[in-house]
Amino acid sequence: MPKEFFEQRERTLLGERYETLYSAPSKTAARGVTVNLLRCTPEWFADHAGLSVSPSPFCSAGLLIEDPAVKLGRHPYHHAGAFYSQEPSASAPATMLDVQPGMKVLDLCAAPGGKSSQLAAALGGEGLLVSNEYDGGRAVILRQNLERMGVANAVVLNETPARIAVALPGFFDRVLVDAPCSGEGMFRKEPQALAQHGPGLVAQCAALGSEILDAAAACLAPSGVLVYSTCTFAPEEDEGQVGAFLARHPEFELLPWPDRFGSPGEANRCGEYPFEAEKTRRIWPCQGGEGHFMAKLRKAAPEETGKTVRVKPAKAAKPNAAWQAFAGEYFPQLAGLPTMQLEDMVLLMPEGMPALKLHVLRAGVMAGTVQKNRFVPAHHLFTAFGGGCTNREELTLADARTQAWLRGEEIEACTAHSGWCCVTVDGMPLSGGKVSGGKVKNHLPKALRNLG
Repeated sequence: MPKEFFEQRERTLLGERYETLYSAPSKTAARGVTVNLLRCTPEWFADHAGLSVSPSPFCSAGLLIEDPAVKLGRHPYHHAGAFYSQEPSASAPATMLDVQPGMKVLDLCAAPGGKSSQLAAALGGEGLLVSNEYDGGRAVILRQNLERMGVANAVVLNETPARIAVALPGFFDRVLVDAPCSGEGMFRKEPQALAQHGPGLVAQCAALGSEILDAAAACLAPSGVLVYSTCTFAPEEDEGQVGAFLARHPEFELLPWPDRFGSPGEANRCGEYPFEAEKTRRIWPCQGGEGHFMAKLRKAAPEETGKTVRVKPAKAAKPNAAWQAFAGEYFPQLAGLPTMQLEDMVLLMPEGMPALKLHVLRAGVMAGTVQKNRFVPAHHLFTAFGGGCTNREELTLADARTQAWLRGEEIEACTAHSGWCCVTVDGMPLSGGKVSGGKVKNHLPKALRNLG
């Protein structure tokens, strides 16, 4: 039985510590949000969102949600991309990559997008984020979440890690591998995780994680940093995985993990490749999260690894006249940016976009489409750049029109004039609209509306 297999293994490894480490303060999973620093600060969010929150120990942008009944997905700030709702300890791995503006960053197992949105916020709109998800349906959700969060400099892929490694060898300054795992840290949150658990699943996930880590190593530039994480306690996927990786890749060194939260990794979980396990980090259920394992690794400097392969940049298209006219009126700061045109679609390319023969779901910002020589803006244009739109209908959280807009209704125009506009809530973009006759026609996509 899954529960017996798990408990027997952990009691053998932990002894008397089992009851303490697997105890938790409540029977329900902790709830949290990670504030999107592209939109606002955690302090501003706490003061304006109307939610009961407290600081998270796992991430400076994280907040714990104290009301278990609040419907975060219907909150106007959710629609505005001000936060990502996730289990609190899940925000920890991305913080340790030390991402700086201008870097090239890869999130190799990115869906549904919480960690990618953290990496995008750290980039601050500069540099390049490549977010990949192998599962097609989850890749679409990843794209939608990054769009909602207003990320403008991401490339979303639906690919195998191995193909990315061949296409982009030594390309990235930072790589995050939040590996598919046996999910032992999800038992309380998702009972199905316990029902399907067993030694076969652990072995399967460990083998898959090994393949993904090898691909990540190939993608990372010399002197680059790799963070590996799971939401499981299984030694084969945690300390044992890191030990085996270091044995295969002597060009990597393990970096110490700060002790701001959690506990050190454990030597009796290393398996046949012992290493300094105390440099890794574990979060046990008694420590405020559902459960995580994390390790930080650095690749050797250039003189130790040899030359890296150069990757050709993508070529920009000739400026589209319809887009240029639209941008000149509503988004003048964007008029000179490089674009890519695919049939009738106009994309705003991110900085450092490489030429890719991979399955790309989104490159940069989907600005809109050209229809009969007229430019029709897309939702992503407003979520990414709506704060700079020259024509805005400015709502507040307390304004009754805000909820009406999120239901898909027309609203009265008070600050916007005729033509296209961005509808904002407390300065953060919700979507595009079109003003005519003193009314703002609703262009929030139907799938995103608060219906019912």
